[in-house]
Amino acid sequence: MGSQTVVADVADELARRVAAGEYQPGGLIPSVRQVAEEFEMNRATAQLTLGRLESYGFVEARRGKGFTIRDVREAGGVDVYRQLFRFSIPMPGIAVEMFRDIVDVERSLVREALLAYTRSEQQVDPAELKTSIDELESLARQADPDLRQILAIEVMLVRRLLTALGHTMQRAILNSIGELVLGVPEAVEAFFAGAPDLHVLVWRAFAAVWDSGSGPSDAQIALFEDLLGSYHEKVVLRFEELVGGVDEQSRVAHAFPA
Repeated sequence: MGSQTVVADVADELARRVAAGEYQPGGLIPSVRQVAEEFEMNRATAQLTLGRLESYGFVEARRGKGFTIRDVREAGGVDVYRQLFRFSIPMPGIAVEMFRDIVDVERSLVREALLAYTRSEQQVDPAELKTSIDELESLARQADPDLRQILAIEVMLVRRLLTALGHTMQRAILNSIGELVLGVPEAVEAFFAGAPDLHVLVWRAFAAVWDSGSGPSDAQIALFEDLLGSYHEKVVLRFEELVGGVDEQSRVAHAFPA
């Protein structure tokens, strides 16, 4: 157990250096011998550590050369991006930039799912949706709401709508975004820049539209898009606060512009 903890901790530190740009793409990560010396471990453990870093997708083994650092921002897939985001949290500038991209994609997917489902032949049992929304409300009313659980239920609800619509690629992307956000406590908290009750109100409003059988008006759609955009700006700002990228004075200035 102890050696596995050391492997994980050292691999995380090396990954953090890659995320911070301390090790440049195309270069070599420190060798097994160098890692063993720096972190005072035997070479077998150092080899395991570099293997773990490779499993993150941050390096690739080159025969006769060692481990080459990948350009994870340019060439990394979703799994690599998830690791990169996690290791970027101590670096506010990088973390906020990545989070804004995540939020932009998430907003687009949620908007598409909610509006497309509203305009479609709705195939999800309304009773199932109501049960999930009731669960959300029950959690939101607790003295200390489990924000991660609330967000997980919301991801599940959107996933269910995308499944009913037959949007399998969008569902896969949503699942990946859910894993990204749910794996970082600061990201989860940021998604509740407003009270959890606000999330419940949005779902109640859409459920009422679905029950009515008539889609929302153009004015209602425009209002929804404005509210969604404004809310997600607050989500990004809240994340910036949590990771230390903005001070209180800047937050107030942003919230109440002159």
